[in-house]
Parts: sequence; C-alpha cells; structure tokens
Amino acid sequence: MARIGLYEKALPSGWSWQERLDAVKELGFDFLELSIDESEERLARLDWTNEQIAELKEAIASSGIAIHSLCLSGHRRFPFGSVDIKKQEKALCMMKKAIQLAYRLGIRIIQVAGYDVYYEKKSIETREAFIRGLRASIKEAAQFGIILSIEVMDDPFMNSIRKFMEIKKQLPSPYLQVYPDLGNLSAWPENNVAIELEQGIEYITSIHLKDTQPVTASSKGKFRDVPFGQGCVDFSGLFKTLKRVNYEGPFLIEMWSGQDQDYESQILQAKDYLLPKLKESGF
Repeated sequence: MARIGLYEKALPSGWSWQERLDAVKELGFDFLELSIDESEERLARLDWTNEQIAELKEAIASSGIAIHSLCLSGHRRFPFGSVDIKKQEKALCMMKKAIQLAYRLGIRIIQVAGYDVYYEKKSIETREAFIRGLRASIKEAAQFGIILSIEVMDDPFMNSIRKFMEIKKQLPSPYLQVYPDLGNLSAWPENNVAIELEQGIEYITSIHLKDTQPVTASSKGKFRDVPFGQGCVDFSGLFKTLKRVNYEGPFLIEMWSGQDQDYESQILQAKDYLLPKLKESGF
C-alpha cells in the first residue's frame, strides 16, 4: 500500500503535537502534513524557539509519525508577486524561515502555493515577481536539500500541471517540483486530468486527495469541504492512470474537519472511500 498522510487541519486545532501525532497513528495514517497558513497563529510557527521545535521532535519520536511535508499557504497573504516590495521581501523571508524549519524537523517537501497574487490584481508584472521570488527560494532550498513543490491551485495562475511546466522550463532545478491536487485539477474544465498527470509524472512529488465541484459558466466551483464522492473527481480512473505511469510517491488526504465535533468519523469515511479505490488500482 502506498504511504497515506493526513492534513493537519483535519484534526482539532487546540491539541498538543503529541495528541495530533498519536491520533494520526491511531487513525491508520503514515504521516502528517504541517500547515503554515496566513493566520498569525500559524505564521508564528516560522519563529518557533528551540524549545518548541524540540517539543515537536519529541512527539515525532514518541509517536513514530513523521511530518513529511509542510503546506506553506501563508504566501496567499504575502505573495512573491505582490507589487508591494515589502510584501515581496516578506514572502522571501517567510520562505527562508520555512526552509530552516523544515530542515530542523526532517521535513522533505515544502508545498508552495501556486499564486502570483491572491488579493491583488494579476498582471505580467506579478508573474515576473513570482518567478523572481521562486528563483531565490530555489537557491536557498538547494542548500538544505529541501524540495519546493508547487501546488496546482484553485486559481487560474497555476491551475494545471502544464502551467507549472512552463515555469519549470525557466527554473530547471531538481529542487523545484509539482504537488498536484486531484480536486483542483479536476475542477477546471480546460484540464484533461489524465493527460496532465501523464505529461507531468516526472515532476510529481506528492498527490493531494480531495473532491471538488467544477468551475462552470455559472459557477466559480467549490474547492473545499466537498464530501468525497459528491464532487467531480474520478478517483478510480485517476488512480489507475497514476499506477500506469509509475507514480511511486505518497498521497495526502486534505480535509478541514478539525472544527467539527465528528471530525473522526469524517476522516474514517474519507479513508473508507479512498483506500479501496487505491487498492483496486494496484497501490
């Protein structure tokens, strides 16, 4: 069976790290994906003290559950592509801190949000600034052996693997790869998702699993909190495609159930839906 991880936000936010990692183990997952989003609480993790880092490392050792990847979505608030130079500088500072944190915690992959900007107007200039920031980030990541893996997003700037590959041609580094989200890929009608996976297989480090509602002429789509099986993702077909093209990396179930009383049942329902399909596909 392939290694399957769980997104941190699937679990209650008030728990200690020991409680989180023990729960990941009890629920039958292999690893946890850490979140550093745009909230002040999670951005503060970039400035953890030695004691805070030691506490998490102790929980990792005690539970036997690693933190395999770090989801750095805080760049939505402080994007590389911003026309505000101070935000660009903040974005690079955040990235350097995230690389240091990943290195100290044994995290292999930093998932980079594929936004040039999120709250600002997009332009050629914002794209150029994004590429400049990404180039500087790759140079830093390479020094520590950390892979920067760009997520295919809920945003037109990076909503396909093909668009990632256009950037990759300009920044040809082994430390820049792609982290497809099957839900995000499937929601955009212009994507033939199987062909996307076929063409980008050599760059894929990990796969996010979530369901989505599609973007249409009358709908912006729904990119989160769609119960598995109630969206547009053909998981069985895409798992078979991934198996055929020899995808050998991990999968990550992305959920935001941690605020709900029945988070555990939601997580188990997701496993019950996805794992048989993975097994049937040969994983």
